[in-house]
Amino acid sequence: MEELLKPKAHEAPTQEVSKGAAIQLIVFQLGEEEYALPISQIKEVVHTPPVTPMPQTPRYIQGVANIRGNVIAMVDLEEKLGKRSTAVAIEEFGYTLVVSSEELHMGILVRELPNTLTVYESDMSDPGNLFQDAGGQSYIKGIVKLPNRLLLHIDITRLMKGAEE
Repeated sequence: MEELLKPKAHEAPTQEVSKGAAIQLIVFQLGEEEYALPISQIKEVVHTPPVTPMPQTPRYIQGVANIRGNVIAMVDLEEKLGKRSTAVAIEEFGYTLVVSSEELHMGILVRELPNTLTVYESDMSDPGNLFQDAGGQSYIKGIVKLPNRLLLHIDITRLMKGAEE
């Protein structure tokens, strides 16, 4: 039986095409488009808690919330990215992606429970310079190509730091 499993001397071994490193993403929808963040940037996903509005903040900052003893800013990326033209009640956002890194501590408001997805470097296209601002920076890290859809892999740190400038 073992003889049947061994490749014959004249047969070339099959070569696997390298897909590159695996990348785990959290996928969520803003407007009609799907966006993705590296799972390493997301501390947790929670039901959206009560949000306290803050005066004199940009429109995309819905306020602050207490999540497990931490008061964090609650960010509406649909508003930040100009994905809608009318105001939305905070109650419409069912979930919050808690982002925690050295630079950022905030909650991203999303309507539906996000999904996790593993892709490979070969699935990602370089966005080129089409999405760069005047300073040559882009918040789009790549475009993930899947059989029936495209995802925008964003750099949340760059997106939010761009907001401060």
